Amino acid sequence: MTFWFGLSPILVVGLGTLLLMLAEAFGKSPNSANPSDAGSGRSGELALGAAVVLLVGAAFSIGVWMVGPENLEGLEATRPYLVMDRFTVFFCFVLSLGGAFSALLAGGYLPEHDIDRAEFFPLLLLSTVGAMTLVAAGDMLSLFVALETMSLGVYCMVGLRRSPRASEAALKYFLLGSFAAALMLFGAVLLYGATGHTDLVGIGQGIATIGQPGSTVPVALVLLGITLTLVGLTFKISAVPFHMWTPDAYEGAPTPATGFMAVAVKAAAFAILLRVLLVAFGDDRLTSWGAGWPPALATLAVLSMTVANLVAGRQSSVKRMLAYSSIAHAGYALVGVVATLRSADGQASVLFYLLTYTVSTVGAFGALIYCGSRGAEATSYEDLAGIAKRHPAAALAFSLFLLSLAGLPPTAGFFGKLYVFRAAFDAELHVLAVVGLLNSLVGAYYYLRVMVFMYMREPAPGAQPAVPMKSAFVSSALVLAAVLVFALGIAPGWSLDMAGAAKLVLSAK
Repeated sequence: MTFWFGLSPILVVGLGTLLLMLAEAFGKSPNSANPSDAGSGRSGELALGAAVVLLVGAAFSIGVWMVGPENLEGLEATRPYLVMDRFTVFFCFVLSLGGAFSALLAGGYLPEHDIDRAEFFPLLLLSTVGAMTLVAAGDMLSLFVALETMSLGVYCMVGLRRSPRASEAALKYFLLGSFAAALMLFGAVLLYGATGHTDLVGIGQGIATIGQPGSTVPVALVLLGITLTLVGLTFKISAVPFHMWTPDAYEGAPTPATGFMAVAVKAAAFAILLRVLLVAFGDDRLTSWGAGWPPALATLAVLSMTVANLVAGRQSSVKRMLAYSSIAHAGYALVGVVATLRSADGQASVLFYLLTYTVSTVGAFGALIYCGSRGAEATSYEDLAGIAKRHPAAALAFSLFLLSLAGLPPTAGFFGKLYVFRAAFDAELHVLAVVGLLNSLVGAYYYLRVMVFMYMREPAPGAQPAVPMKSAFVSSALVLAAVLVFALGIAPGWSLDMAGAAKLVLSAK
């Protein structure tokens, strides 16, 4: 029983996915116009079912955390393919939380905008199962299978909207994502050929033998394998210059799917990036600033923050602006990843940052959903002009999450950025930390610009302003997200302690 309990966060969501698929397929459609589609007109109940499954998964994650996966007998049997440690359990909770919020938002958004596609919710759960398995992957084989399980569901969710833009976004994301996955798979093959291992621990031990008497590990294959693997993973976190798919995919997808991509896919990608870097590529020579991966990731961090912030300020679409914002936040998180090697709090800062980013970003996309209704959707800055006078609650909700993304106190985003930049200073990465701080100030411009339009502008003559929707699903998601934003901002200590307890061992020599 302890074995099954240890795997329960993933198993509960996986079983819930199968049950929801059956409910969607064999349920009775209340839509008389389309009685052949059992899921037609049932977005509300399926959204509630998906949210309940994911929240139960989050509850089981808390239960496993409290008992301690290290105290559960039998979990070693799943290694190296699945590693159920505190690092995995922490991210299972974050992913379940982000998925539950996305399900609630979809429960209001899909019927409101006549996207009556009930398969969205099984796809959402399936992608979450893939993401949870991905963060537990300790072998290149399970890593690739989990990555594709997560990605295939997201590809389908992006293309659910019946529009040419959604089809274009889904096709572009699928093609580029497949190319990146192929690169990562090629890297795994090269690492297997060089070290004779597909598990991350074995790869790390094989790399550690380079330079020792009798070692047969070829350096060139290892370096090429590492490069291809990191390219594939940095594509998933949408770091510059592997970000070109992000604005189009985020803009074309239904907004709940965009929010899921921005929080769950990115958090899972960062989790496996950390595990691969610190377990498989944690050798002292690979973590050096002379010939290792830290300077490469530091360069990606600077490019992601700077390019994304500069381009985001020039966008006319709020949704597209939030897409570039997610790229910038990937750069901030990469600052913490680079700092993990020199700062004792580096890993904890990244984990805490991803938690605060999840609740802030899903709240921002939720507020954008809430601000628009069918025929009067909020997409551009002009659509939001003057909404604070007509609907102050909608403007207040959006403002809260934008301030958190900007990193202003007393929100969760403030402490997320504070701990990441403090870890960079502790690691003596002063230039990287200063660049991050300056970019954070630049990023505040386009967040505040939204608030200027909401509170200080009036709609243009003849323009159709956005009209907020009435949805209990969206409202409840926003309330819960707002509570978490304030809770993590006012009392961050408990969650930061959890992030510290979840950190990985730096090397597996």
